[in-house]
Amino acid sequence: MRTICIINNKGGVGKTTTAINLAAGLSRHDRRVLLIDLDPQSSIDTSLKVRAQSSIHDAMLGKVPIQQCITNLGTNLDVVTSSESLNHAEQYLAQPETPDLALKRILDQVGGYDYVIVDCPPSHGLIAHNVMAYCREAFIPTSTDYLGHEALRRMQRLIAAFNTDYDRDLRITRIIPTMYDRRNRICRDTLADVQNDHPELTSYPIRINSKLKEAPKAGKSIFSYARSSYGAKDYLQLVEEVISMEQSSSGGNDQEATVTA
Repeated sequence: MRTICIINNKGGVGKTTTAINLAAGLSRHDRRVLLIDLDPQSSIDTSLKVRAQSSIHDAMLGKVPIQQCITNLGTNLDVVTSSESLNHAEQYLAQPETPDLALKRILDQVGGYDYVIVDCPPSHGLIAHNVMAYCREAFIPTSTDYLGHEALRRMQRLIAAFNTDYDRDLRITRIIPTMYDRRNRICRDTLADVQNDHPELTSYPIRINSKLKEAPKAGKSIFSYARSSYGAKDYLQLVEEVISMEQSSSGGNDQEATVTA
């Protein structure tokens, strides 16, 4: 089972869009996928119009087991939703002697999936630390502009420091350039820089596409909403790249990104 966090401390880089469409695309390729929302903004819940009786916060409070928080969205695709009350989760996580493992122990009870994909909050608090402790792989969406590139570099340093401080081995196995517009020089230059820095890790860019912005209003993934759009084609390319990594990932030969200052 591959456990992947979609993570970036910078907001507005397409993190939730990537989590939703990666999960939906993998499920359409006969992979069993669990999508977990750990962002208090509950963007996955809103984007997919999920009607769940219990959220991840209920499991954290011990009200229900994690299995009762799982809602089926369709063939091969389940979801665990978030809620605004997750804003108070830091208080819960700070209680145990090992706060960076409290949520991990809950997530470790999940099984039977090919992929668990976790959408992280845009912060570096205890929730993010718990997700990083649970997951084996990190996918970093990064907007193709100067600030996006700088945020990518910071995220790499944070993951490297986390691995050192907590004796973990979270590996950056995909960097996903988003909001790419080839008409803009800054987008072209930034993409080239990211590709030059990480040629083995950088995915095909996700182009700017209005359909990606419209799909959440319809409560659908891009594949259900506009399967002929650039957005669908680009995320399908990402899905195929991720599937092609399966053998090396299961064998523990993941590529690890080089941290640059």
